[in-house]
Amino acid sequence: MNYLYVYLIAILLIMTLYLRRYYRRHATDVAELQEAVQAGLVEPPSLHPVVDPSVCMGGGSCAKSCPEEAIGVINGKMTLKNAAACIGHGACMAACPTEAIKLVFGTEKRGIDIPNITPDFETNVPGIFIAGELGGMGLIRKAAQQGREAMAAIRKKLGNGPADYDVAIVGCGPAGLSAGLSAIHHKLRYKLIEQEDSLGGAVYHYPRQKIAMTAPFDLDLVGKVKFSEVQKEKLIDFWMDIVKKTGLKISFREQMEAIEKENGRFLVKTNRGSYTARTVLLAMGRRGTPRKLEVPGEESPKVTYRLIDPAQYKGQAVLVVGGGDSALEAAIALSQEEGTDVTLSYRSEAFSRVKQKNRMLLEQQQKAGRLRVLLKSNVRSIDDKLVVIDTDGIPQRYRNDAIIVCAGGLLPTPLLQKIGIQFDTKFGTA
Repeated sequence: MNYLYVYLIAILLIMTLYLRRYYRRHATDVAELQEAVQAGLVEPPSLHPVVDPSVCMGGGSCAKSCPEEAIGVINGKMTLKNAAACIGHGACMAACPTEAIKLVFGTEKRGIDIPNITPDFETNVPGIFIAGELGGMGLIRKAAQQGREAMAAIRKKLGNGPADYDVAIVGCGPAGLSAGLSAIHHKLRYKLIEQEDSLGGAVYHYPRQKIAMTAPFDLDLVGKVKFSEVQKEKLIDFWMDIVKKTGLKISFREQMEAIEKENGRFLVKTNRGSYTARTVLLAMGRRGTPRKLEVPGEESPKVTYRLIDPAQYKGQAVLVVGGGDSALEAAIALSQEEGTDVTLSYRSEAFSRVKQKNRMLLEQQQKAGRLRVLLKSNVRSIDDKLVVIDTDGIPQRYRNDAIIVCAGGLLPTPLLQKIGIQFDTKFGTA
């Protein structure tokens, strides 16, 4: 009988600890969801999970698997508590033991345009193919797989007309890199262009040491890539090593501006000129082209459109332009570097739709004298060692060594529609 009491006490203790932990976690998830709602961060950027509540058991394996901590369990069901942080890698779906989660595009309020493509990745414009994130597939392994499969399909559909290249590949993320390796493997004449000065696509823009969720996949010339979970830096180093070993040629800082059909082939126009190709594979991401300031001096090499490593700006005078989370996070990270003079310029009178945590950290660094904030301001011109900023109609000069513009991007949809590519708008569907 004494043993029975011992067992009952042990069970009650375990249940008490479990319930205390459960309610503590539930309260945290609810608070984070409310914070996201107040900040207006409730719309996921692209591919994201939705749950079937009739199947979800609320075990929390999905939340534990999410490195962005975008998922919580509220009222016993999986909930996307921080939608803006979700990057759609699908780790939650893989971790769900009841298969209650699926990945979809768009929401009931905000649709996402996805191009129409065939199972062979060809668009409605014969000869133009799409693979990777632009076609809705942001998963690294899937994008790489699509690049390889799309190139196999292209190889079968090449015409005999004269052209500078068999295929023009636009974009140097996982899909574009994989397609380039396949082009070498199939002995195709290819041109691989990338509008930025780095490879890796969206992965390159991840924060330092961020886990880039992936899984084993195959690459032509390389074979099986046996990654499961890998940090951003390791994955980028891996791609760079492959480029070096295979001799894959990439034309960086070359941006596609137009594609025209000409005598059975395509005339691809870029900021560096134009050339002809029998086929085109669009493998760029959905981030689009960085939105520019359109001011004198912006072509200066000291102007960039992302922050990769705050340490490289140590001791410099840095201007950050923008009013979203990416701008605030860049300014905050820079202000934590010794001797860095940081200025944040934003055209509106207040920061809206940003995370409360970022708002608080910004105010904290501002009060500590680690950075200055210029609201209702606009950059007017950029010089070698100076930048002119108009604040409330009054231009002022500031010492400046570097400028980081975090003003979002211009999506490629209008350009592709001009080419003739058709899109479907997805409202929370796969």
